[in-house]
Amino acid sequence: MPIPLTEMSSQKFKFWSFISMVLLVFVHGYNLHIRFLQPWTIPGEPLTFTTFTEYFLANGIFRFRIPMLFVISGFLYALHDHQPYKQRIQKRFRTLMLPYLLWSVAGLLLTYILELFPFSRDIVASTNLTRIDAERLFLHDHRWYELLGQWIFFPLAFQLWFIRVLFVYNLAYPALRCCVTHARGRAFFFPTVLLMWLSTMEFYFFEGEGLLFFSLGIWLQKNNFNIDIPPRYLNPILWGFAFITLGLVKTWLAFTGTSMMGNAVYPLLIILHKLIIISGLICAWYGSDRVVNWCMKRIWFVWLSPFSFIIYAVHAPVIVFAVEWSARAFHYFPLYRFLTFIFLPAAVIVVSIVFGALLRKTAPRIYGLLTGDRGLS
Repeated sequence: MPIPLTEMSSQKFKFWSFISMVLLVFVHGYNLHIRFLQPWTIPGEPLTFTTFTEYFLANGIFRFRIPMLFVISGFLYALHDHQPYKQRIQKRFRTLMLPYLLWSVAGLLLTYILELFPFSRDIVASTNLTRIDAERLFLHDHRWYELLGQWIFFPLAFQLWFIRVLFVYNLAYPALRCCVTHARGRAFFFPTVLLMWLSTMEFYFFEGEGLLFFSLGIWLQKNNFNIDIPPRYLNPILWGFAFITLGLVKTWLAFTGTSMMGNAVYPLLIILHKLIIISGLICAWYGSDRVVNWCMKRIWFVWLSPFSFIIYAVHAPVIVFAVEWSARAFHYFPLYRFLTFIFLPAAVIVVSIVFGALLRKTAPRIYGLLTGDRGLS
């Protein structure tokens, strides 16, 4: 029989679901010259306080957030096996794919409107979000089937990829559960998905990171793994030290590694990136009890936490256009990039919460439709 969630575990699921979304906005608010971050990304800029700090945070210690969400999603989905498969998938279509399609349309409409005005049109072009080729830079240049593809398959609200692959994992849940609960299945499955994750292998409907950590969440639940008290080998203090140290080393190598090691630095950056994620997950989950207790006893935090999905849905592509605008508006201020890295994502989060709160109060049915009924109570 599965062990029910303790109050502490339930609170941590809520806490990290919200905090992971907040961190996501800051990662997407990264404003160095090379903004599309991969584990092996080299900043391409001199080492300064701003560049080091942004890279350390956005491509270092904040990177455990998506694996955390996948583990939570897998664990919670496995917790409700008593519900019929068809009923669960129908519910997940309403709570995942319907918001996916609606927010994808919203991203298209926002971008299309911005293209109508010269200043904002130039900002859209500079982000390359809508580029088809060297001559077609805007949504206005898209053919109807290209717009359809952007809506369904390649949303300008690029964060929606998480919902798309999560729905696929929900569809494949019976097979995934079989793979992680049978010894022969585990012997083949986990090494395969671990290799996919380490090699950063990605396909459209599934990729190594999501598949590994969603499956890990299933395994933790099905094996009644103690997620409240860490075993000795998961000591959060030791893993926390490793987490920060690895983040600092990776960041330093990202700036200096090519001059010392040449191209050999790239696989090393990938390995460090993966170790940061693992150590970050362990440290964040098992080392956060006091922080979670404090936050979940605060009325303001309990009120804020249900808005995690609306933050996730609203923030992109808004944050991308805002980063480009801020570079033009504030480039003559000292430390403008560091300050906008801090305050711009914070502003987007506040606007998202205010929008969500007003919509939930004035039009709860629309809010429920856009969020898959999350945060209604």
